Amino acid sequence: MHLLSINWNPSEVLLNLGPIQIRYYSLMFIIAFSVGYYITKRIYEKEGIPLKYLDSLFMYTVIATLLGARLGEVFFYNWAHYQDHLIEILLPIKADANSTLFGFIEGYKFTGFAGLASHGAAIGIIVALYLYRRKYQYKTLLWILDRVVISVAIGGVFVRIGNFFNSEIVGTYTKSDFGVVFKANGDTLPRHPAQLYEAICYVFVFAILWYTYWKTDKKQKDGYIFGLFLVLLWTVRFFVEFVKENLGGFGETFNNVLSTGQWLSIPFIIAGFYFMFRKTNSSNTETPKTATS
Repeated sequence: MHLLSINWNPSEVLLNLGPIQIRYYSLMFIIAFSVGYYITKRIYEKEGIPLKYLDSLFMYTVIATLLGARLGEVFFYNWAHYQDHLIEILLPIKADANSTLFGFIEGYKFTGFAGLASHGAAIGIIVALYLYRRKYQYKTLLWILDRVVISVAIGGVFVRIGNFFNSEIVGTYTKSDFGVVFKANGDTLPRHPAQLYEAICYVFVFAILWYTYWKTDKKQKDGYIFGLFLVLLWTVRFFVEFVKENLGGFGETFNNVLSTGQWLSIPFIIAGFYFMFRKTNSSNTETPKTATS
């Protein structure tokens, strides 16, 4: 008996709509994007930026997050599988000889996008905002990134809670009475709730970014808050990986000295320090320009 452990075996499904399942994980994404939109709207109103730019920014960010996260999972962690199942990359299905999708497509089952990688999402957002800035030429790319990452940080909290509901991205066994027994995975021994460790740490990351934006003049230096975000968030990820079950990927090529997630976090952390401490004479005193098509 593990007196300090929690037996965790919730239903992943919030609601069934015929063959489509609405999962708690999906709900957490909806909450993450909704809260992010509200926070960014407050910032844009404070800065006097026309809100007509916000809806497009939201759509670019949502699509980039989902597409980038999916491609990150495919190429960073599981290409050995997806190279033979290309149809599964962008469709929420998985090959299963014993299942029938929608009652008539043999050999597949609906799964939702269960495989998403945060490093891919980060790359996707940066690329998408570069494209967004080319179309809507107000302020600078770094100015926009400085504001968007505040919302991204709090969004990460809800995504990790969603992972917890899914009993995925679990931690290693604690080898003690402390921990969470993920019954859905067939566990009988407690593991580190790595998802919750990250979620709690991301709350602090968000709080630091929020304070830096609202209470200091650091936002006047393009790229500083973006760099601070990179350093804080990926440092959290680097250290939580030590108590996280190995997810595979190219880290195995280096004898798992570091996990794939840790290797991928290092360049982000280095880039973060660069943006925080680079010398610049620029200040964001630009006024918004008319959007171009």
